[in-house]
Amino acid sequence: MHPVGVLALLVAIGHTSLGAPPKPAPKANKFDWWERGNFYQIYPRSFKDSDGDGIGDLKGITQTIDYLKTIGIDGVWLSPIFKSPMNDFGYDISDFYTIQQEYGTMEDFEELAAKCASIGLKLILDFVPNHSSDEHEHFRLSEESVEPYKDYYIWHSGILDGNGTRQPPSNWISVFRGSAWQWSEKRQQYYLHQFQKKQPDLNYRNPALVEEMKNVMRFWLNKGIAGFRIDALPYLYESEEVDGRYRDEPLSGLFADDPNNPAYLTHTETKDQPETYDMVHQWRAVVDEYTARDNFTRIILTEAYTALENTTRFYGTPAAPGAQIPFNFQLITLLTANSTGRDFVNAVQSWPQAMPRDAIANWVLGNHDNSRIASRLGVARADLYNIALQTLPGIAVTYYGEEIAMVDQWISWENTIDPAACNADPETYILYSRDPVRTPFQWNNGTNAGFSNASRTWLPVADGYKELNVVAQLLAPRSHLKTFMQLTSYRKRRLLAEGDFNLQLVGSDLVLYKRTVPRVGYTVVALNFGSEPVELPLAKVFPGTGERWLKVVASSLQVNRTTGTWINMRFFKLPANSGIVLERLTGRNDVVV
Repeated sequence: MHPVGVLALLVAIGHTSLGAPPKPAPKANKFDWWERGNFYQIYPRSFKDSDGDGIGDLKGITQTIDYLKTIGIDGVWLSPIFKSPMNDFGYDISDFYTIQQEYGTMEDFEELAAKCASIGLKLILDFVPNHSSDEHEHFRLSEESVEPYKDYYIWHSGILDGNGTRQPPSNWISVFRGSAWQWSEKRQQYYLHQFQKKQPDLNYRNPALVEEMKNVMRFWLNKGIAGFRIDALPYLYESEEVDGRYRDEPLSGLFADDPNNPAYLTHTETKDQPETYDMVHQWRAVVDEYTARDNFTRIILTEAYTALENTTRFYGTPAAPGAQIPFNFQLITLLTANSTGRDFVNAVQSWPQAMPRDAIANWVLGNHDNSRIASRLGVARADLYNIALQTLPGIAVTYYGEEIAMVDQWISWENTIDPAACNADPETYILYSRDPVRTPFQWNNGTNAGFSNASRTWLPVADGYKELNVVAQLLAPRSHLKTFMQLTSYRKRRLLAEGDFNLQLVGSDLVLYKRTVPRVGYTVVALNFGSEPVELPLAKVFPGTGERWLKVVASSLQVNRTTGTWINMRFFKLPANSGIVLERLTGRNDVVV
């Protein structure tokens, strides 16, 4: 079935199987559009191919974007779509103002933006400010020492060792292994690249470069986008030269037999420099210009794999605001398939304890750099984690395919194309490869899962797509996707949008939390991380919650209670590795917000 047919099926089945929600009483929205938002990441190469070349594109996204609105998404962000030689699949940009040809044209982008606006879906673009491609015109001019581009990048003549041999100016190691310095024969200097050697770092100590990148933001904001997800922020600045050279970074004590591994060093000079936070404040000022102009809030989402206290600093302060959504990766970095309920509680509590007062929490469980939920955390727990994602207070971020519990696809060494893996070897590449999490979206059980009619797709479709796809899950009486849709619909109601948050741990594996709105009612979420069914001692854990009967809002597939049914809590046991959302209304004003 063509994905357009999928959308029609989704609408038809969705309205019959999920039931029409009661009409809410009229009520002004208490929140800005993003503050309780549901965000979804599209990896453009893998979402939908419209022209049969095996690569996803903008027209394909436009053809299928109604799907996201129908399943309850508020904002969508696209991994990079700009002109690039694709050595790092778009994170090496050769022109920040132009669409990559295999993704389409500027007209295709404008059509997508218009489509998103017409259905009330906010469009967010990936901003990659740390570096460009070495094929960018500005790098070519910088390499030739042409002003004003001469210092747009970070150059150094190197140092001479005891034998008079020229060496890089420091021991810094690239994220993609090996020295972070590359010699340029043309300029007779080294340039810095914290990622691939084809991704030279931009120099944010140059005011002209800073203004250039702000103009990139303004260009796309003028196209009507809702904001930016900003990539690789911790690497934006490096420490300054001291006496004509850069300070070496200390040994970490790890990987002593692998000095090319970035973890071989402790990154005191190349990550988390204090100037980074001011730069985010400056970017916030740019998007705020457009918020004020249009009376429509533009937002910044930031990516930073760093210490928690560094990540939450990206919120900024009232005097110097930063990102509205610094991505919270605690659920990615702290949890595994063997995590207990206690591990989950600790991960959840860590973020609000660290974030500034009055900031809004966000929760991220997957992205294009990490193994998928079902593979990383367990297929059995896929619904449990989506239940948590959609019912925790704040903002939810979903990676494409997680709503149907897609899994990683094994990719052989011969077929591996991710540079992070290709820089390794056949024995260790799988530890670094991100190819398994970037395979084509699984729309249906047809050719290439409905993603493309090409004879070969840029990455192979996952093996199990004939059973695991959107259409199959829409036709099934219950499915991961239907559970996801029930959750995204329910989170718009007051109990989840406004409810307070009382999180409790019972034993080591049962997690309970209650969301309450006075004179409206309460929602209880139960997550069983254990290997055996458990009773839910709600009255004991939440005094005053003594109702015997509660209504099911949504549940993991292991739970044999369907949405809308009432269950007697005295006799109910929650199955292993599953979750359930229960409701008790005490008023009539649980309206959609």
